[in-house]
Amino acid sequence: MSQTVDRALSILPLLAEGPADLGQVADRLGVHKSTALRLLRTLHEHGLVYRQSDQRYRLGARLFALAQEAMENLDIREIAHPHLARLNESCGHTVHLAVHEENEVLYIDKVESRYPVRMYSRIGKPVAITVAAVAKLLLADLPEPERRALADKLDYPLYTARSTPNAAAFLRELEQVREQGWATDLGGHEESINCVAAPIRGADGRVVAAMSVSAPNVVVTAEELLTLLPQVRRTADAISGEYSGRTPVKGTPPMTETPAKGTPA
Repeated sequence: MSQTVDRALSILPLLAEGPADLGQVADRLGVHKSTALRLLRTLHEHGLVYRQSDQRYRLGARLFALAQEAMENLDIREIAHPHLARLNESCGHTVHLAVHEENEVLYIDKVESRYPVRMYSRIGKPVAITVAAVAKLLLADLPEPERRALADKLDYPLYTARSTPNAAAFLRELEQVREQGWATDLGGHEESINCVAAPIRGADGRVVAAMSVSAPNVVVTAEELLTLLPQVRRTADAISGEYSGRTPVKGTPPMTETPAKGTPA
């Protein structure tokens, strides 16, 4: 049975490359055409593949509907929180998770610093969009026309001498962030607060959220905080893998069936 399931599932990535006829499917699977036809018929009955008028097969609409439904039911906060908590336990600093919604970047999770000096950020509160590291990551992923249109609409308050002063400077910074794959806010919002951030990506590679580690100068210098960047990026990659389904959830047992008591193994 497991071999049959494996063969059936192997058909899907083949058809993702484009429509294929029965012979191509059989050749790719290394099976007789009758076996390939039986597998295709089963997938067709469930709406996962569709037979065209030219007798070639393509992916079915039901597969896309299932994928869309699964994505809509994923909770990035629920998936990310254990990873954020582990990072916080390791470094001790404040960890944030943020998303881009309706022209705002919002914090949707926060794990507090273990140190007495803490940040005043709150879950549900918009970030300072022109300076926050998480905002730069989320906006840098937008298509260029959208980035430019958004940059032209924004105000550029000078929170500190290091704040982004105008749209041109903001677009240059977003391009740099896009190229390097991480972002910082080194005193751009508050002179005494520094932040490093990394993107969380979905199955299509697009940035769906951003996470960051922040700390005040009295606890750690900007240079010292930057040494945490590899750890921050590894955490973001782990969340991305779990969110997109590319990697198994840590601690998940193998998918094996345990025979019921008294049943022969």
